[in-house]
Amino acid sequence: MPRLRTSTSSVTDSSPERSRREHKLCGIDEAGRGPLAGDLVMAGVILKNDIEGLMDSKVLSEKKREALYPQIIENSLYHIVSFSPQQIDQDGLSKCLGKGLESIMENLESEVYLFDGNQTFGVLGVSTMVKADAKVPEVSAASILAKVTHDHAIVKASKLYPLYGFEKHKGYGTKAHVAAIKEHGYCDLHRRSFKVKGLS
Repeated sequence: MPRLRTSTSSVTDSSPERSRREHKLCGIDEAGRGPLAGDLVMAGVILKNDIEGLMDSKVLSEKKREALYPQIIENSLYHIVSFSPQQIDQDGLSKCLGKGLESIMENLESEVYLFDGNQTFGVLGVSTMVKADAKVPEVSAASILAKVTHDHAIVKASKLYPLYGFEKHKGYGTKAHVAAIKEHGYCDLHRRSFKVKGLS
């Protein structure tokens, strides 16, 4: 079982930097919450050394994310957990996110667990901060590990399902992706529980 704390809280902007100096801080973020297909990936990161150029993965180019990925692996303690489309359909996103937080807490010992956003999904001991992925290096690093892992997995799987263009849209609901679903139906990479306008 994960180590449960007595309470949850939202962290102020100054607290993470203090935690970095005085304690170990584990930054947590996810990738793949919104797509129609592919895994939900969560990562936890405790940095052992500073890494130049860490930012929210969403504002970095794919080339920059790929360059930072091995640096983060080499200079951190980390844990990555993935949930398949079938798991997402069965349990729902919120339950998967909670399980992911618990898995990270089980596998990374830290004084502070800081998750990007404002929800803890019922997991005690998790602190939150909106836009932490842009403010706290550990969370930025976690966002990069999660994003690169998510994209690698769906690009690899796209070779099994070439009709959908997963390597281009990474599972998100683009017009081309929705059109492909209308023409070919769902495949095993799709989340059947996600409702798409225009699809029954």
